[in-house]
Amino acid sequence: MSKRVLVTGSTGFVGANVARRLIADGHEVNLLVRPGYQPWRIGDIRHTVRLHEVDLQDDAQLSRVVRQVRPEWFFHLAAHGAYPSQTNLQEMVRTNLVGTINLLKAGLGAGFEAFVNAGSSSEYGLKDHPPSETEWLEPNSDYAVTKAAATHYCSYVGRRDGVHVVTLRLYSAYGPFEEPSRLMPTLVSHGLRGTLPPLVTPNIARDYVYVSDVADAFVRAAAQLNQPPGAVYNVGTGVQTYLWQAVETARTVLGIRAEPAWGSMPHRQWDTTTWIADRRTITEALDWTPRYTFEDGFRQFVRWVQDTPFCWPQYGVARDRAR
Repeated sequence: MSKRVLVTGSTGFVGANVARRLIADGHEVNLLVRPGYQPWRIGDIRHTVRLHEVDLQDDAQLSRVVRQVRPEWFFHLAAHGAYPSQTNLQEMVRTNLVGTINLLKAGLGAGFEAFVNAGSSSEYGLKDHPPSETEWLEPNSDYAVTKAAATHYCSYVGRRDGVHVVTLRLYSAYGPFEEPSRLMPTLVSHGLRGTLPPLVTPNIARDYVYVSDVADAFVRAAAQLNQPPGAVYNVGTGVQTYLWQAVETARTVLGIRAEPAWGSMPHRQWDTTTWIADRRTITEALDWTPRYTFEDGFRQFVRWVQDTPFCWPQYGVARDRAR
């Protein structure tokens, strides 16, 4: 059944994919974008959605838009601080925490069927095992602290008011529209030139989850109403991929002959040899299981880059190298 939906963060990576999944499913899609937004991820769907330019900090305007749209489903993916270039703590607090509070408040005022919030695996901090959703949080960055606070607020409101509010703690999503500076787009753009980028040590690990699977989790979280109020679910594959495995996959898929230069890039504070999801709860509650292995997803992403000319300037891909 078609729903009226509102998506924040649709000009970002995961939000752009969630918006496309909702369009494909036949829903009435409204995108809430901030003033001065970057349009490249939504240019090709602009004619199929309704766009609302609103600052999440503007409580009054936000409430007016929500009352006008009357969304049945909210998908809240707007965030700040996930990328190394986003270091402004005040902006993280305004977007990740205050923005979440304002949007949820507006939703409660208008009424809704489901509110799905995008959390982050970084809320757990550095663990030496796959943490469950009930484990003690030890966020190790300003961004992670603000995301953890937003998750707690969403769970509190869900329990307090008995409303359908869900948070999905995302692991390392990758795929179409991913931020060009991140590892997978960098491997693809270099690989199409027959080279490899600078690399940290080979045993750095992530739980990489293909973004189509992530979008599916968002839809399931909204559609399945018999969940505990304020539920939280990990969204990851439960399979850890080391950097050396990711690089070898790229070399195989793209036919790269260059050898990796391990240690040619300095470590970052979030680099770790263990980063893996415990996905048992979401599998049991939402019957969600990722469809894509890492290699399958990487192949899909390469194919998408090759077949999507308007993304080539973003990923630094020359026309003669795209095929």
